[in-house]
Amino acid sequence: MNYKKHLENTIFKIVTQACQELNVDCYVIGGFVRDILLQRDHKKDIDIVAVGSGIDLALKVSELIPHNPKVQVFKNYGTAMLRFEDMDIEFVGARKESYNFESRKPLVQDGTLKDDQDRRDFTINAMAFSLNSENFGDLVDPFNGISDLENKIIRTPLDPDITYSDDPLRMMRAIRFASQLNFDIEKDSLEAISRNKERIKIISGERIVDELNKILMAKKPSIGFLHLYQTGLLEIILPELTALNNVEEVEGHTHKNNFYHTLEVVDNICPNTDDVWLRWSALLHDIGKAPTKKFHKKQGWTFHGHEFLGGKMVKKIFERLHMPLNQKMKFVQKMVQMSSRPIVLAQDIVTDSAVRRLVFDAGEDVDNLMTLCEADITTKNPKKFQKYHNNFKIVREKIIEVEERDRVRVFQPPISGEEIMEIFDLKPSREIGILKEAVKEAILEGEIPNEYEPALAFVLARAEKMGLKRVK
Repeated sequence: MNYKKHLENTIFKIVTQACQELNVDCYVIGGFVRDILLQRDHKKDIDIVAVGSGIDLALKVSELIPHNPKVQVFKNYGTAMLRFEDMDIEFVGARKESYNFESRKPLVQDGTLKDDQDRRDFTINAMAFSLNSENFGDLVDPFNGISDLENKIIRTPLDPDITYSDDPLRMMRAIRFASQLNFDIEKDSLEAISRNKERIKIISGERIVDELNKILMAKKPSIGFLHLYQTGLLEIILPELTALNNVEEVEGHTHKNNFYHTLEVVDNICPNTDDVWLRWSALLHDIGKAPTKKFHKKQGWTFHGHEFLGGKMVKKIFERLHMPLNQKMKFVQKMVQMSSRPIVLAQDIVTDSAVRRLVFDAGEDVDNLMTLCEADITTKNPKKFQKYHNNFKIVREKIIEVEERDRVRVFQPPISGEEIMEIFDLKPSREIGILKEAVKEAILEGEIPNEYEPALAFVLARAEKMGLKRVK
């Protein structure tokens, strides 16, 4: 494979010239190198390591580029960044690191290229291409990372216990790369994650969620979540999920394993959405089932109210992991709370009023809700599977039909509270709320169309029964 052609971009020639003028050695390292060797679309962020000052190298490179791009300097970290064309290029001086047990922030000293490669998380991320004029494009691979790429192995350059204990986020990264690349984590490395799992507690929720999001955005997220579960990390990070892996039997009655069902739902939804928050909804859609599980002699196992409780649990998870407590959280809550509605609908005769209510309650998110519920069909019975999906198709057609006719997706009452106050000369009061609610219910039930004149006639008739007199 001719990987040197990927170094033909002008920026690499400029970096080489800058290195010569500063009399330092430099290399492109990390994900860019890995992805070239994997023949994947390589990243647009490029890491350059200099055996010397990364900041001085960045400033010299900017000086040699005709339009002198702005250099962002991060003095505390000894790094600098500039943008060239559509690439973000980060420069850092080669360094060696030592760690304090209480923190993942290392003590840093200047080092050699080998020192810098030693501190990398995985062999496949420790490979470098030389940008020095005398051996431009040569691969520097002290840990035989290229072999691990060929064999699809995630392995640490040094002792995995030290690598993971020093920076526990690397445990999440190992699992994330296994998910994204469909690689195996080397046996010693996987066992070291289990041994060091408690160290994840020193990592911030934001950093953990960043890795979880990347696992969720993989083609098959279940690979990552099974690794998280098997190593014990998931029990620490999302105990609400591991609680689902508890199948009980009473009087010969069992229920399905909701943990493995959840992973199947997440995998199912991935081909149909790149929305990470909809994927989060799939991951959390059944979390209310563990605390609501009950056995009844007549009914068997039930999970009454699990959607409502699950929605409340979503907020606690978002708070604990420092996730955004905004519309994204509200969207996930809504999806979890409504996750069974279309399924129930698809089991029965699909009535217009039931569809109107579904569209009214889901609003702009009704299509996402349907996508989630279609992914939730994991039965292995082909007849049942086909029946559910055929019914969902009918529900989707009904949604389009009802929406075109009744416009309830973004519902605005055809008659406002202010107008009701004027008609009956009322001040803000309970009666106005009753009348507005009655109009809404009449429209959703199909008693009247979502139009002004029928709504006015309905209000006048209902108000008369309530003893209200029209004054206008």
